[in-house]
Amino acid sequence: MSDSNPSRRRVLAGGLVAAAGAVAGCLDGSLTAGPADGTDGDDQVLALTLDDAGETLRDTGVVDPAETDPRWDEAAFAAARAGGRYTVQYRRPLPSAADDPAYAVHDGTYYRLDSVVVDEAEATRPVLRLFETDGSDADGNGIDAEDGDAVESEALPGGDRRAVRIAHFSARARGNPGGVPVGLVERGGYVYRDDEAIAASELLAPDGPDRVAHRDIVYRVEVARERFHEPVYRAVAEPVAESPERMEAILRARTVGARIESDDLSADARAVIEAARRGGYEESHPYSDGYAEVLRAFRERPYLDGNVRKDAAWTESGSERVRYEGRYYDYRLLFESP
Repeated sequence: MSDSNPSRRRVLAGGLVAAAGAVAGCLDGSLTAGPADGTDGDDQVLALTLDDAGETLRDTGVVDPAETDPRWDEAAFAAARAGGRYTVQYRRPLPSAADDPAYAVHDGTYYRLDSVVVDEAEATRPVLRLFETDGSDADGNGIDAEDGDAVESEALPGGDRRAVRIAHFSARARGNPGGVPVGLVERGGYVYRDDEAIAASELLAPDGPDRVAHRDIVYRVEVARERFHEPVYRAVAEPVAESPERMEAILRARTVGARIESDDLSADARAVIEAARRGGYEESHPYSDGYAEVLRAFRERPYLDGNVRKDAAWTESGSERVRYEGRYYDYRLLFESP
């Protein structure tokens, strides 16, 4: 059974000798069908990859603060569980549920976490901005210099080191295309909001240095105290499940699209999935019966029912997680050139 159309399908992983042989042997010939117009088909190929996400979703979808550092305010979690009103200005005490709800478990109860805005507060904050010194090199950066008046950033307290690193991004981008890191740089520099960092700061002191050296570039230091209007967040921990099975069902309902058993698929479709699990599988349009069956099972009918040859580049994947044979898989469909 030789492949009469080699561009139709290719197994992506080079080490999949057994799987590739099985897929090529089963699919070649029996599933090869040329376009109705007699051409060789579209040059684009649709690649499918499957990444194993495990047997349970709780392993990655639920945080247990007793076992893992959650990197959020544990006092807020405790207060919210007890029904208390725990508020924090500017920063979110718990993850926001707006886009991707976070869950945590405590003493067998599972909670959906959130931080909701309940007020607004005014505050005066120190803002650090860095500016290039008068000279500059060919790239527009401040001239490297050994200057006794400039303090090395690494010699500063930890809060100042972080402030310089972030303000440096803004100084480097000032006047150049490309922008600055979103979420770090604010008002063209770095805003101090941590009371301990402010108290320990050398750059914010009245007699602090007026120049700082960072990455061998000397910058002029400018400190301003500016008014901010900041949100006030309240921590929320809503109980949603009292058993692992119920929590698993919640995560499954939220994130899993198709649920598939191998007995419901043809041998050709199972071969496609096996290849995708082991490294990847791809075909050009029109797709073989086996690949089309998999796309339908994954509820990705736009790849079949739409004008694929014209609109392929604009087709977006729907659900990105499936359950197959008792395991979860995150899949990706991507058009590529052969």
